[in-house]
Amino acid sequence: MENAGNSSFQLRVKQEEPTLVTPAEETEKHLYFLSNLDQNIAVTVRTIYCFKSDAKGNEEAAKVIKEALSKVLVHYYPLAGRLTISSEGKLIVDCTGEGAVFVEAEADCRIEEIGDNTKPDPITLGKLVYDIPGAKNILEIPPLVAQVTKFKCGGFVLGLCMNHCMFDGISAMEFVNSWGETARGLSLNIPPFLDRSILKSRNPPKIESQHHEFAEIEDISETSKVYKEEMLYSSFCFDPEQLKQLKEKAMEDGVLDKCTTFEALTAFVWRARTQALRMQPDQKTKLLFAVDGRSRFEPPLPKGYSGNGIVLTNSICRAGEQLEHPLSFTVGLVQTAVKMITDSYMRSAIDYFETTRARPSLAATLLVTTWSRLSFHTTNFGWGEPIFSGPVALPEKEVILFLSHGKERKSVNVLLGLPASAMKIFERLMHV
Repeated sequence: MENAGNSSFQLRVKQEEPTLVTPAEETEKHLYFLSNLDQNIAVTVRTIYCFKSDAKGNEEAAKVIKEALSKVLVHYYPLAGRLTISSEGKLIVDCTGEGAVFVEAEADCRIEEIGDNTKPDPITLGKLVYDIPGAKNILEIPPLVAQVTKFKCGGFVLGLCMNHCMFDGISAMEFVNSWGETARGLSLNIPPFLDRSILKSRNPPKIESQHHEFAEIEDISETSKVYKEEMLYSSFCFDPEQLKQLKEKAMEDGVLDKCTTFEALTAFVWRARTQALRMQPDQKTKLLFAVDGRSRFEPPLPKGYSGNGIVLTNSICRAGEQLEHPLSFTVGLVQTAVKMITDSYMRSAIDYFETTRARPSLAATLLVTTWSRLSFHTTNFGWGEPIFSGPVALPEKEVILFLSHGKERKSVNVLLGLPASAMKIFERLMHV
């Protein structure tokens, strides 16, 4: 179930000088509002899309993708701007039309030689995404940076660095798919809805819920010391049969009458991680995960809402409680956290940030982020769908990522990093 990496391989990539791709037509120049849901996750996310080429070759790839970017930026013009700080001390986009950064590159090998790219590998895969030299913070990194790397086999990789404050997973995929549609001469299937002021905080703010996602938990188990060890990254693949067994295991004691794949898998990995990090029984452990709020807002967010429509929910329990009880106990905690996400809770979270400017604390916390429902595999610039797509690295050491896998996308890859001693235990616990 575990995938080991190809450690002896050294990828060599020659990058050309970066250029700026501006929108193909004149676009609005103004300051563009980012909601409090955008403010909360202003981290860069690096992803890659690997395309094989049989007959078509990769000679035209960079040209086609670059021209399509210029056209699609007309619809997504804030991406051609620059992040700055508003008079209120918040992130805002200055829509200058300067353009996205675009880099052409060449690798000295075949695409297959990259090896196992199902697990985060910042060293190898990081070479496929352009880093802005000397950037000290996110304000010095344009919202969109793209690199097209040609391989000797005729295949190519599109590597993207995007700021999470511009998109959540759903809107990022809508953007990349729109870019692909533009490259194929099609009109946009889902045009973006750009006005984020529909998620403005209320005046005056109304905090109607408790927001434990921001709570700082004391690390009485001193897990921060364990994290000084070497970090190991792994991916564990759960096929449909294993996912079915996991759901059955969650319901076998009769406490729950139903449970989703996400709930069972999240509970399973949360429990295993608590065990692997050898948390003391009285150690509180927090689970954070994002719920798509698009359909849960009243009224629902418009189709094509281009921004973060996700809201963090949470659950907190003692490590001992988790391990003394069967899996159904932890699944129940996950289910309660999902149910918490109502319009009232989400509006309250927006107002909470407005009042406190707090960021969720990650001490003694697991942050599960699920990309398994995202349509990464449908991106098509004219060379068919990618043979692989996914993240270059995990944004934080506390993150576990779920990614759909396999031809029919029915399997789930669980990606994570843990200190070496904890990873040994975690691997043992991954057998369903």
